[in-house]
Amino acid sequence: MSRALVIVDFQNDFCPGGALAVPDGDAIAGRINELAGSGEYEVVVATRDWHPPDHGSFAEQGGPWPVHCVAGTEGAELHQALDPTPIEAVVDKGQDPGTEGYSGFQGTELAALLRKRDVDHVTVVGLATDYCVKNTALDALREGFAVTVDSTATLGVDVEPGDSERALEAVRAAGASVA
Repeated sequence: MSRALVIVDFQNDFCPGGALAVPDGDAIAGRINELAGSGEYEVVVATRDWHPPDHGSFAEQGGPWPVHCVAGTEGAELHQALDPTPIEAVVDKGQDPGTEGYSGFQGTELAALLRKRDVDHVTVVGLATDYCVKNTALDALREGFAVTVDSTATLGVDVEPGDSERALEAVRAAGASVA
């Protein structure tokens, strides 16, 4: 069996200057690159929000968020601070306008890709702790993977103060490790 690093949504729109920026979101780039290049993982995968222009999460469609990560735009691309060298696959999520698209497993081939590589443990990092990182970690557990969330390589939106810490508690309570 092998280990995978799943880099969640480290995209331009979630970093400073982006449409839905996580405060200091780019500050974790060095730690993510360190993990990705460490040789500890047999597989390194990145997820991207890759929304259609009418995605249901957008305020114009009645959702809670500004327009962000529209497929094919600069905002949807992986942030330039992320070293692409160790990334073997990019999984696009949130393509169905009727789903929230928070999890890297929802409506994607991520689970199949990991199983094909005999992965039994995933480490989840990226943006944002309180939404896409949390939901990706929870779905990884549901898919039967052992999960670690590396809290030194995640940052959250924290719409409400403490949202990120509550997200980490939720994944810990569900059976994941938080490092």
